[in-house]
Amino acid sequence: MEQQYNICLDIGGTKVLGAIFDENRQIVHRLKKKTKEGGESTENVEQVIISVVEEMLAASGIRRESINAIAAAAPGVINQADGIVLFSPNLPWRDYDIKTAVEQKTGIPFYIGNDVNVGVLGEYKYGAARGYSNVVGFFVGTGMGGGLILDGELFTGHLFKGAEYGHMILDPEGPLCSCGQRGCLEAFSSKKGMSAYILQQASRGRVSSLAGTIENGVFKSKKLKKALIERDTVAMEAVDRACHYLAVATGNMINTISPDVVIYGGGVIEAVGDVFLQKILAEVDKYCMPSIRSTVELKTAALGDDSVIYGDLAMIEEARF
Repeated sequence: MEQQYNICLDIGGTKVLGAIFDENRQIVHRLKKKTKEGGESTENVEQVIISVVEEMLAASGIRRESINAIAAAAPGVINQADGIVLFSPNLPWRDYDIKTAVEQKTGIPFYIGNDVNVGVLGEYKYGAARGYSNVVGFFVGTGMGGGLILDGELFTGHLFKGAEYGHMILDPEGPLCSCGQRGCLEAFSSKKGMSAYILQQASRGRVSSLAGTIENGVFKSKKLKKALIERDTVAMEAVDRACHYLAVATGNMINTISPDVVIYGGGVIEAVGDVFLQKILAEVDKYCMPSIRSTVELKTAALGDDSVIYGDLAMIEEARF
């Protein structure tokens, strides 16, 4: 019998990352493509998705008939049962039936979920959270995403809107968040939050090498790593502040969920996860009950940038939606 493959996609605001998995869950082909080259319309992003699929098939020599399914993850509120993107903050999609659009153009079954939910699912099935039943995931990137596994099942809440604890309010008089609230975890601990702090300090005359690298409101994660190696004082303050609020949020989630494990993932953790984990561990005990904290592990994600595409694979294998 001919081997079957799965195509998994990580759809971001500026790129689509694609991978083809074989039956042994090994990645046999990868491709990354920008989404903003031809504008930001729904059609443009859809075209990039289709082109990533077509180009990977052509380059790998794998026949379309050998593809079992396509799964994707994207930021935003996504009706995973019907494959409809209700809202996406960084993509031009509102009530967009992407499942029908992709299936009509490829002839292949298609699944889609929220990127952080899917990333946490990937870590649960194949990564750092494997073997645990209750998992809290913080994904630190341009924004701040949350994902929950409860009693071995991905928790998405009413109408798939749950686990948005990146917008847990930690200081009602704190900095304005892109969601419209003040003092969210995202406003302190994401790349957007750290970048805003660094630019604020630079506007007061303080020097930071990282300030000059900020574009469209954020720095690149590898630039943060370089700044920390160089002992950039303002960058170090931004990280200390980010980790403080992550420790507070972690303590809140530990008290609320009593998870087996808390996982930290995303681009920032991929770049400087050891620094973040060390600082969070140094503080978190102050913000949760000792009797609950004693049974919780804190770990960085094991799959790095591949957490989401492995979560896609899990979505297909479980035929979850």
